[in-house]
Amino acid sequence: MDRHIKIFDTTLRDGEQAPGCSMNLEEKLEVARQLELLKVDVIEAGFAISSPGDFNSVKAIAEHIKDCTVASLARAVQKDIDAAYEAIKGAVSPRIHAFLATSPVHMKHKLKMTPDEVLQKVVYAVKYAKSLCGDVEFSAEDAMRSDREFLARVVEAAISAGATTINIPDTVGYVIPEEVFDMITYLKNTVPNIDKADLSVHCHNDLGMAVANSIAGIRAGVTQIECTVNGLGERAGNAALEEIVMAIKTRRELLGCRTRIDTRQINRTSKLVYSIIGQMPAINKPIIGANAFAHESGIHQHGVLAERTTYEIMSPEEVGIKKNKLVLGKHSGKHAILDRLKELGYNLEAGEFDRFYEKFKALCDKKKIITDSDLEALVYNKERIDSHYRLEFFDVHTMKNASSTCVIRLRKQDEVFEEVSLGDGPINAAYNAIDKITDNICEELSHYNIHSVSDGTDALGEVTVRMRSGDHVVTGRGLSTDIIESSILAYVNGINKLLAL
Repeated sequence: MDRHIKIFDTTLRDGEQAPGCSMNLEEKLEVARQLELLKVDVIEAGFAISSPGDFNSVKAIAEHIKDCTVASLARAVQKDIDAAYEAIKGAVSPRIHAFLATSPVHMKHKLKMTPDEVLQKVVYAVKYAKSLCGDVEFSAEDAMRSDREFLARVVEAAISAGATTINIPDTVGYVIPEEVFDMITYLKNTVPNIDKADLSVHCHNDLGMAVANSIAGIRAGVTQIECTVNGLGERAGNAALEEIVMAIKTRRELLGCRTRIDTRQINRTSKLVYSIIGQMPAINKPIIGANAFAHESGIHQHGVLAERTTYEIMSPEEVGIKKNKLVLGKHSGKHAILDRLKELGYNLEAGEFDRFYEKFKALCDKKKIITDSDLEALVYNKERIDSHYRLEFFDVHTMKNASSTCVIRLRKQDEVFEEVSLGDGPINAAYNAIDKITDNICEELSHYNIHSVSDGTDALGEVTVRMRSGDHVVTGRGLSTDIIESSILAYVNGINKLLAL
């Protein structure tokens, strides 16, 4: 019988702490609900002690999620473990995830502790966490660069102290698959109580081997993989959930294991996360990139038409990518739109669909044919915070070799504010006018990106901006067939997020 591999998703912790990937509470809750639909086994909701915002988001996720274990990260100290427990105690299935470094370089230069002191601290932390919560995971930070004999002692002691999962991370993405296989095999053959806990790996992608290293861990016998949606994470990121899951599914006969992931939710989950953080996948990104199921070569096209498996090892439908069967436009009824959304994997509630339908009708006035990409963009383009400012009007004048001028009118509840400003181009002029209205709350605009959601001259343009105020960095998004309007909407969205903080 195939082994069950647990999928431990840390998008909301390791992924979210990467530069430019921060999310607010509502965004984290939306991702958590989607991860629940995806059927991950464990959601690592955050690092509760790190900030009041992180504590509140972990607590909210723990209270909302019913079909997954919810974990919070904690250093091997009592105050971290207390905070983690307080945040996750309301979960149907709570887990405390404690960690401490075990490699010589970390123990000497970061912890300034001897191996014996580290061992004692691990035992204390796991025992204390176990007194609060029945499900305790221990991670030996930088395990893959640790002395094998010492690591085996730590693992044995952690399991004896009550750990139900032992995680062996490649914290800096240093090792290659053979080394992962050898380390896991060594631990399984050396640690006498290793069968009393799940064994896990957490691989970073600094050398581009996170997924391969994770698969090597599976072949050596681990029962849990830690990963993130789209491979988000510190530096070069983590092992990508969608790649690991589809590798397991596609090579099931070789690997002899399975997951409980609903792979039809992969495309939707990936797009949601990219949408929230304001990024796009590389066109050649495995599984979810634009070219993942595209065939331009005549030889490839002929082969796929004759027999799909000649050049496709999996079908787009397996990961939730549907082929368009309907042409939607201004004369399409609500039922046709609802049916298409359901085929794409979106089950909108009544109020949510009403708001979506209003945006759909507005788009139909600008576009003749609405594509699946347009529908998905409209689904994701929603306010996840209370709006302080709303765009009412803009008027831009621009010409070659001259400054641009923009008049902006914003509404804030019952008040209307209007400003005019010059700028080096229409968007700069618009942003300068908005800054006047909002008292320059945005201290730095560090990123501006625009891309076409669909094809054609009437395509929707989606703009993402990254904005900073003090220590807070947010991503703003805007969507319109008018790229100046979408740019303004993205900036206003970012301003609203900064004000909400």
